[in-house]
Amino acid sequence: MRLMVYGWYRDMAVYLDHNATTPVAEPVVQKIIDSLNDEWGNPSSGYLPGTKSKNSIAEARQHIALMIGGKPEDIIFTSGGTEANNMVIFGIVSYYEDWLKSVSFLKVTNEKPHVITTNVEHDAVILPIRHLEKTGAIDVSIIHVSTRGCVVPQDILSKISHTTCLITVMLANNETGVIMPVEEIGRCIKEVNKQRKAENLIRILYHTDAAQGVGKIQVDVQELNVDYLTVVGHKFYGPRIGCLYARGIGQETPVYPLLHGGGQERGYRPGTENTPMIAGLGEAARLVCENLSTYSRHMKIIRDYLEEELKEAFGEGNVIFNCSKDVRRLPNTCSVSLIGVELVGHVVLSKCAHIMASIGAACHAQNKPSGILLASGIPHHQAINSIRLSVGRETTKGDIDIAIEDLKQSVTTLLYKNSS
Repeated sequence: MRLMVYGWYRDMAVYLDHNATTPVAEPVVQKIIDSLNDEWGNPSSGYLPGTKSKNSIAEARQHIALMIGGKPEDIIFTSGGTEANNMVIFGIVSYYEDWLKSVSFLKVTNEKPHVITTNVEHDAVILPIRHLEKTGAIDVSIIHVSTRGCVVPQDILSKISHTTCLITVMLANNETGVIMPVEEIGRCIKEVNKQRKAENLIRILYHTDAAQGVGKIQVDVQELNVDYLTVVGHKFYGPRIGCLYARGIGQETPVYPLLHGGGQERGYRPGTENTPMIAGLGEAARLVCENLSTYSRHMKIIRDYLEEELKEAFGEGNVIFNCSKDVRRLPNTCSVSLIGVELVGHVVLSKCAHIMASIGAACHAQNKPSGILLASGIPHHQAINSIRLSVGRETTKGDIDIAIEDLKQSVTTLLYKNSS
């Protein structure tokens, strides 16, 4: 994908970091501009500019609900995925306290709410969980993924206790591209909750951070059997805001606000709505609804071409893909390690003239081996050589050809430097 960079045109620049962020799609940009011009009124106002803004937000909510198979009234707009995840995780403490009050006829102990998650979650999930654990508010079970990089449902289920009240498992990993068995785990939790109800135990709430899945694979909250789902706009060509889906908000599924103020978003997320960005998010969702199969098919073709060209360029024995072939994975993601002590991932990328990519999550240090890969059972020497190449809707085979030549030049430079 050719880009404008720092105000001038780099004709050979190839952007291969779409899992970090995506460019904003042109129809989304136009929707935002139109909203800035025409929908400037406060959505809480009763006069025409406010009504136009309110209607635009309602339209966006409908597009997002359609994209994930939910109901519009179950969507809460947030500043992004981090806020949505934090709403779910911090809300668990209040959820558990409310449940204790409702069963005061039982003999109550000093036990804490129990949360189960995996060791490959994004920091926006694992860090708030660790924070609550450190403050003594919750107990936590961290389930290690298998050597295939995929969590085993039975490993999750085996850690359920009578105080378990939240299980959170990402839909797809941002570094390896592994798609987790969220649907299977959801079905199991549904059955477990039937038994827990009969035993007067707290219902387990189920959350998935779907940031990397939306816009690349089909995402349906009914099929996934989740209570909560996090959507992040800038991962699917939208603006940098997000939303939280909560099944049957306030009735079936509790939501506790992080912020307190006005009554916007029914009080779950107060603050005057950012209408232009919400409109843009809705437009990005509309594009996904209409074009998902085309997007997904194109990305898979380009990603597969990339992997074949890597093997051709460096020799099949010198290339290791950090995702097992027997697991489902995102159609756009390639985590690859080139064999050789000189070929440390961030060093290889630093010698590339045209590729824009990373060794893992953009919010992590780029000079250390990926913690996600290490947690997935990838050996240190392989993890430190890893490069994450994630293609997008507009990436072409021509872009891949440029990227391969760029990598070859980088590798040649490093090998020559270390041999001389």
